[in-house]
Amino acid sequence: MTRVRSNEPAAVFAAAVDGDRSALARLLTLVEQGGGPAHEVGKLAHARSGRAATVGITGAPGAGKSTLTSALIGRIRSDAHRVAVLAIDPTSPFSGGAILGDRVRMGEHSLDDGVFIRSMATRGHLGGLALATPEAVRVLDAVGYPWILIETVGVGQVEVEVAGATDTRIVVLNPGWGDAIQANKAGLLEIADIFVVNKADRPGTKETVRDLEQMLELSGRRDWIPPIVTTVATSADGVDELWEQIGRHGKHLIASGELMRRRTDRLTDELHRILAERLLQQARELGRGERFNQLRAEVVAGNLDPWTAADELLSTGSP
Repeated sequence: MTRVRSNEPAAVFAAAVDGDRSALARLLTLVEQGGGPAHEVGKLAHARSGRAATVGITGAPGAGKSTLTSALIGRIRSDAHRVAVLAIDPTSPFSGGAILGDRVRMGEHSLDDGVFIRSMATRGHLGGLALATPEAVRVLDAVGYPWILIETVGVGQVEVEVAGATDTRIVVLNPGWGDAIQANKAGLLEIADIFVVNKADRPGTKETVRDLEQMLELSGRRDWIPPIVTTVATSADGVDELWEQIGRHGKHLIASGELMRRRTDRLTDELHRILAERLLQQARELGRGERFNQLRAEVVAGNLDPWTAADELLSTGSP
């Protein structure tokens, strides 16, 4: 394998498909940066994607998601499958980049060529991350990773949305989280395909499982009732069962047609986001220039209302 020196997206993409890990890292950087090169990467990846299974892992901070993800990586690798991980991290207050704590905790896999781990920063911007994440997944899919795990830092709007944009969604809880379950049950029930009660060697595990079972009974879900798996991620206890449930859910998705529906919905949502971003760029361009200044002066003077001014700018299509 010859390492590519060109910065052209097509050359970098070809090298990544050929197994160049540094080229893959460069592709993901282009995706995060956005703009023309990212769009070119997206075009190249789209034709080769659609084969990978994606798993979202979310839950409250401190639930042990990174340790569980690391254990799950080990289980996937024991079946000789290649796996990629996107760790969605909080933004570093210093560099604006992703804090690498998750990669530190997954360090035992760093020398495994069958594992690729990448941190992505939330940057405090839901729209940017929501556009970059599916593109990053598509790139990983296109270069040949059949399993892609997306681990998020918490259960806020950003994290739930990103984890929810996967084929199988895992929500990780700890024993004694019953009150928080009640407070968050609507959002969790909406996205969860599998519940994991991690740190199950601690008191309160049975009570938390019972709370979840009651919650699921009240939810009225019938097509797929999320199983509840208890794990101790530090020792990999329960990870075999979790892997079995992921496979079971994957089969359900295919048999029920839900997989196609979810992927269609995700692509539709992505298309809407891209369209909104393009229109926002157009609005920024229309919001400057001499014609905009003239119409703004008319609005300020009371001779024209803002809606009519906006319609006129849109109708001319130029600043």
